[in-house]
Amino acid sequence: MDARNTSLTVKHEGSSEDQASDFSIDFDWLLGVAKRQWKIVAATVVVFVALGIAYVLTAVPLYQATTNILIDRANTVVVEQLSKFGENVDDDASVLSQVELLKSSAITMGTVDKLKLDEDPVFMASDDGVITQLKNFVRSLLNVSTWFVSDTVTNDDKDRMRQNASDKVRNNMDVSRTGKSYVLALNFVSPSKELSARIANGIAEAYLNDKLDAKYDATRRASDWLQDRIAELKQKALESDLAVQKFRTANGLVSTGTQLVSDQQLTELNSALIASQADVASKMARFDRIQQIIKDGQMDAIVTDVLASTISNDLRSKYLTASKRADQLAAILGPDHESVVRQRNEMADYKRQMFDELGRIAESYKSDVDVAKAREKSLKDSVTQATSVSAGANETMVQLRELERSSETYKNLYQSFLQKFQEAVQQQSFPVTEARIISPAVVPTTPAYPRKTLVVALFAILGAAAGSGIGMFREYRDRFFRTAEQVRDVLGLETLGTAPLISKIGKPIDKVGPEPSEREIRKSSAVMDYVLDHPLSPFAEAMRSVKIAADMVLPSASCRIIGVVSTLPGEGKSTIAVNLSELLASQGSRTVLVDADLRNPGATRAIARHAEKGLVEAIFEQASLEECLLRSKRSNLAFLPAVMKQRLPHSAELLSSAAMRHLLNRISDHADYIIVDLPPLAPVVDARAMAGSVDAFVYVTEWGRVARRMVRQTLQAEPRIYEKCLGVVLNKVDMNRMKLYQTFGSAEYYHSSYSNYYREG
Repeated sequence: MDARNTSLTVKHEGSSEDQASDFSIDFDWLLGVAKRQWKIVAATVVVFVALGIAYVLTAVPLYQATTNILIDRANTVVVEQLSKFGENVDDDASVLSQVELLKSSAITMGTVDKLKLDEDPVFMASDDGVITQLKNFVRSLLNVSTWFVSDTVTNDDKDRMRQNASDKVRNNMDVSRTGKSYVLALNFVSPSKELSARIANGIAEAYLNDKLDAKYDATRRASDWLQDRIAELKQKALESDLAVQKFRTANGLVSTGTQLVSDQQLTELNSALIASQADVASKMARFDRIQQIIKDGQMDAIVTDVLASTISNDLRSKYLTASKRADQLAAILGPDHESVVRQRNEMADYKRQMFDELGRIAESYKSDVDVAKAREKSLKDSVTQATSVSAGANETMVQLRELERSSETYKNLYQSFLQKFQEAVQQQSFPVTEARIISPAVVPTTPAYPRKTLVVALFAILGAAAGSGIGMFREYRDRFFRTAEQVRDVLGLETLGTAPLISKIGKPIDKVGPEPSEREIRKSSAVMDYVLDHPLSPFAEAMRSVKIAADMVLPSASCRIIGVVSTLPGEGKSTIAVNLSELLASQGSRTVLVDADLRNPGATRAIARHAEKGLVEAIFEQASLEECLLRSKRSNLAFLPAVMKQRLPHSAELLSSAAMRHLLNRISDHADYIIVDLPPLAPVVDARAMAGSVDAFVYVTEWGRVARRMVRQTLQAEPRIYEKCLGVVLNKVDMNRMKLYQTFGSAEYYHSSYSNYYREG
């Protein structure tokens, strides 16, 4: 006892107690839940399937008609070639926009008006089921305000009916894109198969008509706007062109077609100046050349004008003749001869005359250079003047070009808008849209809704889900002791044994033989002799386990006083106390059973209803102990009953009194075991009062009845009882249901393996 923890641990509070709070969800646990709750799940599934069948049988069948619309890009190209105001359907967003257009109120209202659906009683009839219609009928009967409403249909009522019909069309239709194509699938459901097909085709026709009307309205509005814009642009073009001409005239900007006259003159002067500069350079070079010839006295140097001069050519011829003659004479007469000298003098004279002629030619060259330079200077002055004029004209041309650009812009806009106006006029009478019906709706042959198999399957799934939820809630609410492992985890105590639920409870013992004497135990039920009648049963084995635990915990005690307690009344502690006492007595131990439950003496009622004296008389010594004890001939068990002739207001004080302790000591002198059947712990304090006189306690809890939290809190409030507690006996265990709580490795899992060791007979 001392080696065991003497305080009840609370670490499992909120975890082990409540399976839903903190527990390990494993496969074994799930299988256990399935085995325990499958009937609830199955029953819920059956109920939901029945509801599903009832819904299928009462639901109004709906027929679905489908028409397919193609957003034809080929037609779009044709339209766009004729008018830039056509819609461009080139991307996903445009196709999805057409889906929303089909769902718009413009289309649905157009369908209602065309097919007169607001006047169709079949269409306007309610689609609700029988239950909903009945509920609406009852509600209308209870609505007193509708009893006095006039039957006259007003315009507001007609508008409301049209709107209701439009809403009904929108609610019963579905438009979706077929994959990534340009095909739109339009579905419509209705209780009438013919009406479904008619409305589906009507919606498609209304969509196409709306497209045509929208295109016509767009082109008409565009042409009206273009007419006003064209008139405005025409006036702007005329005004801008007139402004260009006035500006030219005002600034003298005369042109020859491609450029201004001043620019042309400047170009010509520049060309003449360049030519003049080249001429000056050429003549200057010629003059410099002849000057160099004269300066160097080069006889062999020739210029063009010398060759053209007859004087120069004649003088050169005479010079050459004189030179030839001088050379001949010098060769004959010698270089110093008078004739040779005379010839040389003639040569010098001819040379002088030749250079004089060159000087005159040079003067003419110089005159040509001066004339060319004067012309060049004149051209430069003209160019400077023309440049100044052109620069001024160019500054003015900036404004002119701006006016010309403005004029050209207005001209282009005018031409463009005029062309678009012609296209828009043509488009008004060109009935082509970018959409067409590729498969009209046909009358369906079978209803699309409700899908009976799917609905029933869905209800079955919902039933399974609801049943699983109920089952899980039941598991969550199952806070009772079911297994020895739960006892160990929650209470920190070992399970001494599991006492099965005895099916013979309440069956009286067959009376065979003579009537027992007043000093004998008289059992009113066979369950009190169960351990004697079935010594090899699991119940008897649980009692032996209690005896072994008491012998091991109290090995040296000459007399072991064992108290049997429970949390609440009715858990079977008196049955356990009687059978435990019978087992001990049948094994030869001197055993005395004391019924200490002075408020509700269950053991006395079960085995000694005839007793006239008992525990109270023995305590107060109104009778001797031997006079109060009853015995069993079968096992030699001694029983001290509790004969309550009147209620005792101070039973706890009586049990904790010195007289009670003295009585137990007197009994201990003649007994090996004293089994005390104590009151339950929760309602009264009698067991706590007697805790000091008891060596050990056996805690009895009913399987699947008392909440684990209740048991734990009760033991927490009774630490003296807890520290002396040998363990727990799970009583009234349903062994068939116990199998549902077995997990791999637990004692319950192997129950079938050692069940052959037990015999009920």
